[in-house]
Amino acid sequence: MILTDQPWLEHPATRRVMAALETAGGPGCARFVGGCVRNALLGQAVDDVDIATVLRPEQTEQAIRAAGLKAVPTGLAHGTVTAVADRRPFEITTLRRDVSTDGRNATVAFTDDWAEDAARRDFRLNALYADRDGRVLDPTGEGVADARAGRIVFVGDPETRIREDYLRVLRFFRFFAWYGRGAPDPAGLAACAALAPGMVRLSAERVSKELMKLLAAKDPRAATKAMAGAGVLARILPEAEVTPAFEAMVAIGDDPVARLMALVPAEEAAAVEISRRLRLPNAVRDRLTAAARALPEADLSMSEAAARSAVYRHGGGAVADALRLRLAAEPPREADARRLLAVAGTWTPPRLPVGGRDLSRLGVPPGRETGRLLKAFEASWIADDFPTDGHAERLSSLVNPPRA
Repeated sequence: MILTDQPWLEHPATRRVMAALETAGGPGCARFVGGCVRNALLGQAVDDVDIATVLRPEQTEQAIRAAGLKAVPTGLAHGTVTAVADRRPFEITTLRRDVSTDGRNATVAFTDDWAEDAARRDFRLNALYADRDGRVLDPTGEGVADARAGRIVFVGDPETRIREDYLRVLRFFRFFAWYGRGAPDPAGLAACAALAPGMVRLSAERVSKELMKLLAAKDPRAATKAMAGAGVLARILPEAEVTPAFEAMVAIGDDPVARLMALVPAEEAAAVEISRRLRLPNAVRDRLTAAARALPEADLSMSEAAARSAVYRHGGGAVADALRLRLAAEPPREADARRLLAVAGTWTPPRLPVGGRDLSRLGVPPGRETGRLLKAFEASWIADDFPTDGHAERLSSLVNPPRA
């Protein structure tokens, strides 16, 4: 089998890197590996190009530099050197086998056996190689068939692969979300369920990264349900519930953060705790908490003026997230949601048009009374839908209210 019509394969930068390696190690000493081969087989976009080689790391580094390319020793202990050609990175790793592992980090020995290297990889559809001309090598004998059939099957014994690296529990569901069809592989699913407690060894950052990648898939519903059914989701996100609202949110859009919102309680305290425990990026934490604060004001029946009031108080992004949560829970309300989302997405809140100086000119000295009057003005201004004039009269009436 030969890969065809692959721009990344023919790119001059790719050719330069492969030529550098083969100059040092001879034809066939290096092959493309993993995701680039899998995605090429499936007709999907190729983002990262990884290479496996029989060259030792120091030989790889020397070969890349000898070709006038940049070589970065990104992981020499594990055999990895990153080559940079035409500003494109290529991760090059020496063929290896595991000597020992603690369930997350492995001690490796280098090898020149492609089958040994394939045997330590996670899934058969990822244990695929291709030479510089696109000829595919499938050491497990099932990788190509799995990719085409949408099967996520561990290389060899599933429990052995998971005990080598417990992150593979989450990767099983993530790859099923992206590439799987039909039901998950029964043996793999059973192994993930049985060994899920071992995920306690994983860092919060790695867990959250896998979770967000899963939620970014085109349709993660089946994978998320399978993860919940296997007891894996509860291990990493005990607050999560795969509800009809989550399924509806997947249909609304492909934003993984919005999908996460629909999986967990829309409460600020819960958002803070989940963000802390999973060490989510600050931007994600802020979206979760802002949406939770805005949700009580987000009503699909509200007027556009009320929507502007909510945007003024919480921000357009927070209100839009809250409206999508409402829409996911009330799917027949698409027209109302579109109308209000347009407000949240296009209306820019104005600045408060008066300040302390305006009150000072009316004879109000700085202090608590200034703050009270400005808050009263703001509440009245918001209630009247942010009028653009009449501010002096409104402020004056607050300072000197008309007598009954």
